Amino acid sequence: MRIVIQRVTQASVTIEAPSGAVGEASTAGAVRSIGPGFVILLGVCDDDTQDDADWLVKKVVALRVFDDEEGVMNRSVMDTGGECLVVSQFTLFASYKKGNRPSWFRAARHEVSVPLYEYFCRRLSEAMQKPVKTGEFGAMMQVALVNDGPVTICMDTKNKE
Repeated sequence: MRIVIQRVTQASVTIEAPSGAVGEASTAGAVRSIGPGFVILLGVCDDDTQDDADWLVKKVVALRVFDDEEGVMNRSVMDTGGECLVVSQFTLFASYKKGNRPSWFRAARHEVSVPLYEYFCRRLSEAMQKPVKTGEFGAMMQVALVNDGPVTICMDTKNKE
């Protein structure tokens, strides 16, 4: 699994075309938004497991990238009461070595990626003890955000060390 975490002051996702809901009801034109917290872009490949999702959840909730009283990045999203917006992003597994048109052969098929995406969102919600907002798996979406800092962190379960 691969994620890109962006610390934001606010963010939203607008669902352009429904194609099977994940998390919240499927509605074209639906807007799901958060205040301060994280936007998490999540990509899944074929050999990812629930253990990978659990590892990422632990890292996300403990990641200390929010300022404390002295302006030092020393607080987690849990410490600040922040929110999370998770958006599926198969393009995180783009292969661009041959030519200029990326291929997606490393991205997991729907039968693998949808259950793991749902599992990650559910486990993150449980860890945060509040609902996590989501995009809609497989839908065309417009993501708007105000990156705070900017702070952007990439994590890959293949590089846990």
